[in-house]
Amino acid sequence: MKRFLTAVMAFLMLGATARAADPENTLYLDLKDGRVTIEMYPDVAPKHVARIKELVRQGFYDGLTFHRVIPGFMAQGGDPKGDGTGGSDQNIPAEFSDLVHLKGTLSMARSDDPDSASTQFFICLAPAPHLDGKYSIWGRVIGGMKFVDNIKEGVVPALQDPDKIIKMQIAADTIEKE
Repeated sequence: MKRFLTAVMAFLMLGATARAADPENTLYLDLKDGRVTIEMYPDVAPKHVARIKELVRQGFYDGLTFHRVIPGFMAQGGDPKGDGTGGSDQNIPAEFSDLVHLKGTLSMARSDDPDSASTQFFICLAPAPHLDGKYSIWGRVIGGMKFVDNIKEGVVPALQDPDKIIKMQIAADTIEKE
């Protein structure tokens, strides 16, 4: 019960910060149906957020597919090979927290090794309490979840023509400089 109350309080506190979003920690994920706005959690998972920002600013995610989309569970992307086996040469050490996997939560995918997260991430399509404390949560959708819900379902290779990440950008990088 204590863990649940802690998680609810953290969610409510983090939710309050969404109204005063920090452009440096706001991510835009453009999909075929529209833009998804993501609040990143540098205080919860600083190494994961830093790596995501680095990859986004390199254009790494642009054009990559959602290779594993399981209805009522999650949509996974960020694999340069497009089949769930790819990543980069840099792993991110686990940053587990008391936050819970609710609809719209973003976490890093990994192998059995907790410190094996690299580039792949997933967006929860529904609560997934069995993942709590086992995967590094680094953000949550604060706008456009309906576009995430429209990502084509299936798993590569059976999934033909999977939906793609059109573009990912840090909000601060889209603000016109005067």
